[in-house]
Amino acid sequence: MCFCLCVCVCFRSCWVCFATDEDDRTAEWVRPCRCRGSTKWVHQSCLQRWVDEKQRGNSTARVACPQCNAEYLIVFPKLGPVVYVLDLADRLISKACPFAAAGIMVGSIYWTAVTYGAVTVMQVVGHKEGLDVMERADPLFLLIGLPTIPVMLILGKMIRWEDYVLRLWRKYSNKLQILNCIFPGQCLIVVQGIGCPVPRIPAEASPLADHMSATRILCGALVFPTIATIVGKLMFSSVNSNLQRTILGGIAFVAIKGAFKVYFKQQQYLRQAHRKILNFPEMDEA
Repeated sequence: MCFCLCVCVCFRSCWVCFATDEDDRTAEWVRPCRCRGSTKWVHQSCLQRWVDEKQRGNSTARVACPQCNAEYLIVFPKLGPVVYVLDLADRLISKACPFAAAGIMVGSIYWTAVTYGAVTVMQVVGHKEGLDVMERADPLFLLIGLPTIPVMLILGKMIRWEDYVLRLWRKYSNKLQILNCIFPGQCLIVVQGIGCPVPRIPAEASPLADHMSATRILCGALVFPTIATIVGKLMFSSVNSNLQRTILGGIAFVAIKGAFKVYFKQQQYLRQAHRKILNFPEMDEA
């Protein structure tokens, strides 16, 4: 029996470096998993390097055998009280940092929204009047109401009312002859054979295909109060109230911009309706 054990030991082979007992008789061997045969034994030093590669600096990561998937039993020397406290503090800080970073990010966005809301109030109502309104208001109302101003502007910007106007225009344009006089070729979009002949009805683009970028929506929404103030001063300078002048300027800007956008999309629609595919040019035979 001793002879068999000796033969078994002599034929140990490391599955990492493929060395045997004869190559290094002082090396420490370990049997870390359920494997049998040639993958049963491995050098302690070789396995340590292999575990380091798998953990990639994270000493708490679990490592398993690549053959039998048995998890390696890795133990560490006991830590002293000071080192234990430092290690515990390091782990707690590592786990708390993502939540702290998220909180800082949310807080920064919130206070930025509050600041933007306060600036918008002073811009729309007037600097002195806006300060008086915010000083008399309840602080809790300001903390809730001011950050909702940019949120409501962004949500309002996402409402594509021009598309609904465009659908109504295409549906009832044959009944309004004045539109055909103002915009020639309008009858080409009439569906179901009513009015002028239709060369082609273009395929309706899906809402996702004609989306506006997030940055465009954000910039357009946040700059809208400034544009409304400027348009109000230019077009309604006779109005004394800053708030009324800004509201009228905003309505005028939205209406004018929407009219141009509807007209632009309609012309693109008509251009698609007149699209034509040409014959392939014939090549002269040599």
